[in-house]
Amino acid sequence: MARYWVIGGEYADTNFEAIAGGGAEERHGPFASRPEALAKWQQLAWSTVDNAHARYRIEQEPDAEAARRYWVVGGRYTDTNFVTPADGAESWYGPFGSYEMAKAEWGRLAWQSVDDALARWRIEQIAGDPPAGARRAGTGAGQ
Repeated sequence: MARYWVIGGEYADTNFEAIAGGGAEERHGPFASRPEALAKWQQLAWSTVDNAHARYRIEQEPDAEAARRYWVVGGRYTDTNFVTPADGAESWYGPFGSYEMAKAEWGRLAWQSVDDALARWRIEQIAGDPPAGARRAGTGAGQ
């Protein structure tokens, strides 16, 4: 059975590579399902929404049955709750074989929509394919 973790915290800068103060990233979980982890991620993300140095991500523990895959997920939403996609489904770019590769795509998409207050992108780590109904928008390099 897969387990999910929410990982992140306040970073030293917006490269999101080193935690402020040199500590370790926060780890919340494990959660038995992705929706449970997503609920925690949303709670943490909203509690730090005004802090440009705060960032959280969901990671799924690797298991013997599935490889870790990273996806860049998001798009334009109907409002700043970032729950309901404006065109009916979130866009999924990937899979990427590493977090760094997904982060590069996240950066490209985020800068492409930097002036759109209703656009939001995040990196998801899941085993297998996106959920049913998700719109696959692009294929990641280094699958």
